[in-house]
Amino acid sequence: MPKILVIRFSSIGDIVLTSPVVRCIKQQLPGAEVHYLTKKVFLPVVEAIGNTDKIYSIESDISEVLNDLQNENYDFIVDLHHNLRSSRVKSALKRKSAAFPKLNVEKWLLVNLKINKLPEIHIVDRYFEAVKELGIVNDGQGLEYHIPPKEEIDLTTLPASHRNGYVGFVIGANHYTKQLPVHKIISICTGIDMPVVLLGGKGDEEKANMIANSHQLIANSIYNACGKYSIHGSASLIRQAKKIITHDTGLMHIASAFKKDIISVWGNTVPEFGMYPYMPGANSHIVEIKGLSCRPCSKIGFEKCPRKHFKCMEQINELKVIQKLDIRYKI
Repeated sequence: MPKILVIRFSSIGDIVLTSPVVRCIKQQLPGAEVHYLTKKVFLPVVEAIGNTDKIYSIESDISEVLNDLQNENYDFIVDLHHNLRSSRVKSALKRKSAAFPKLNVEKWLLVNLKINKLPEIHIVDRYFEAVKELGIVNDGQGLEYHIPPKEEIDLTTLPASHRNGYVGFVIGANHYTKQLPVHKIISICTGIDMPVVLLGGKGDEEKANMIANSHQLIANSIYNACGKYSIHGSASLIRQAKKIITHDTGLMHIASAFKKDIISVWGNTVPEFGMYPYMPGANSHIVEIKGLSCRPCSKIGFEKCPRKHFKCMEQINELKVIQKLDIRYKI
């Protein structure tokens, strides 16, 4: 029975994007025992992608689990993080391993010189490079995310206005330059002729309150779910939404796992990095401002626009976002 260790320490979206690899290892390698190494904070996400037999997690350093990992005697290590920490794991375990092409040089060229040498390939397909030696191939079934039954949200617990359908709007992201400004979000919500659920974590609560309390919005048209639910609860609200509007963030990839129709709005990052929604609903769309000489300004993001104009988000046409939903709208 082959024993395989998959490494991906963070974060929500990146882990969800590993789910096809984990599934295909389990299904295509007869009798495979699949273990996963991640950060403790992301343990629920790894549990949700399924197809693992054991999960190891760390708070901050691999020394916390290294002895246990060494005792496992793995046959192969699949490095889907490909950084110094994962290299330390591989070096300590001294087992056969492979990593995916991270394309850091190509990303640097696009960010700094605006020269695009990136292959037109999603990161999921790049992840599969790390298991090619095992004979594992992509089954084309997309992403997986399994919500524990006890964490499914009963829509009867939402306001009555939202129980018969709503648009989920993921308002946050890890960096400010990935997020639409509040006034843009309010404008979009004002134009949607359907109730809206604002989605995000505790760090998005203040922003969500500003949006929900805006004088431009009818009080019962917005339900602020930010910070009220676990990651699984937020995933349940995404699964039950009619459509999803989102930034380039982890909940976008969870929405892809449920094959939702996604309107993804892009700021300083670009889909060319290979992190766009993977196999989402058929009526999904990307909204971005192409042709800006400053974009992308980073492969991750900043806490403020380096040029101070924030054109990548300020020039987004709210009506275009609303129309891409393909539902009735007010504007």
